[in-house]
Amino acid sequence: MKLLAVNAGAAYQIEAVEGRYRAFFDAVARPEELPRTKLDDFDAVIALCRTPAFRMEPHAAQLHAYLDGGGTVIAMGETHSERWLPGIAFEPCETNFWWWLTPGADLGVRIASPEHPLFRRLGQRDVTWHLHGFFKPPAGAEVLATGPDDKPILYIDEVTTGGRMVITSLDPFFHSGHHFMPATTRFLDGFLPWVKEALGRKAPA
Repeated sequence: MKLLAVNAGAAYQIEAVEGRYRAFFDAVARPEELPRTKLDDFDAVIALCRTPAFRMEPHAAQLHAYLDGGGTVIAMGETHSERWLPGIAFEPCETNFWWWLTPGADLGVRIASPEHPLFRRLGQRDVTWHLHGFFKPPAGAEVLATGPDDKPILYIDEVTTGGRMVITSLDPFFHSGHHFMPATTRFLDGFLPWVKEALGRKAPA
């Protein structure tokens, strides 16, 4: 399985692609290099947390074509994927970074599909740090994790295109790369091996 990372050049992204998680990425490209990159050489493309949407939007048609050919696109938190991927409805929320300082506080994050293979590697604590917003996935998508009121924060969509989209509002690369919020590093320690193991290219319908 070959994985391409879209790296916008922020320090925490460089920390991921050149540091702790280097072995998981077969190649790295800036958003502006995508037109010169043969996406079909890769099983999956991952846009790292907080990659600016305005740098991804010019390449939306290329990414849509890649998806329709059976490719997988993984859009991490704060990339505003609703602006450059099809069929995404996003509802931002106010972020409470300090909820955990209140004794007995519960952020409301839950694993929605505990039987999913991803959760052989991750527990609820590993997907819980804070919230940036929620999605309204299309019918037929698989919701993996939710926030308050069962609003999805991580899901897999294999119905909107001929390929697969993994969509989340979680931003683990940002926090792990800044060396705080241990849950985010635990998340990536489980998430990236699952990506490499499970997200091979789909056969076009």
